[in-house]
Amino acid sequence: MELWIILLFGIVVFMTHFLEGITGFGCTVLALPFAIMLVGIKTAVPTLVFLALLLALYIVIIDQKQIIWKEFFRIVTFVGAGVPVGIFLFSYLPEGVLKKILALFMIFVSARGLYVSCKPHTKKINLPAPIMNVILFIGGCIHGAFSSGGPLVVIYATKALPNKNNFRATLCMLWVSLNTVIVAQNMIRGVMTFAVWKLLLFTLPFLIAGAILGNWAHHRIKDIYFTQIVYGVLFISGFFMFF
Repeated sequence: MELWIILLFGIVVFMTHFLEGITGFGCTVLALPFAIMLVGIKTAVPTLVFLALLLALYIVIIDQKQIIWKEFFRIVTFVGAGVPVGIFLFSYLPEGVLKKILALFMIFVSARGLYVSCKPHTKKINLPAPIMNVILFIGGCIHGAFSSGGPLVVIYATKALPNKNNFRATLCMLWVSLNTVIVAQNMIRGVMTFAVWKLLLFTLPFLIAGAILGNWAHHRIKDIYFTQIVYGVLFISGFFMFF
């Protein structure tokens, strides 16, 4: 693997993990299109999943007191119930069409969230608990099929976890749980090749820099700007799901 490819991959890792260091989500879905172009999907996906696990674990360790365990277990319960359904059902449906529908939904929700956060007097919509649970379940279904149900969990979390520290820490605890399972599966299946481990080793400094700077920025951003950044990252994530 050429040095310039590793450097470009490292820059992508730094920028996307810096954003997740602020918000608690988004690094994998934002990095994936660029990473695939640089190193191919078989190397990009397991590398990014492992890096995302390390970042989430770092945030959980330093912010474990901020985790709202009641919400974490609620999310895990409904997302976990949806994952096997997604694996079974969505494998028979056209992936491209479903991802575009999800992307449009994410863009609509994030655009409205940005508008409301910029216009404080706009009437906010409070969804009833059963609908919120359905959103989590659908997120689990989509995650089971395409490993990209996280944005729906974020939509739920923006309502259930208004405090930015609770939001980030609770989501990262979820990513630790999900990505630990995925990494274990990757190791069992032999997906963690020498090329993946080599790329992980070279990109660790970029991850560390992004994590530290992202955490520094997280604690210095005002709540209103944090909300806007969350919806902004969600909007960009929706856009990238078209690729």
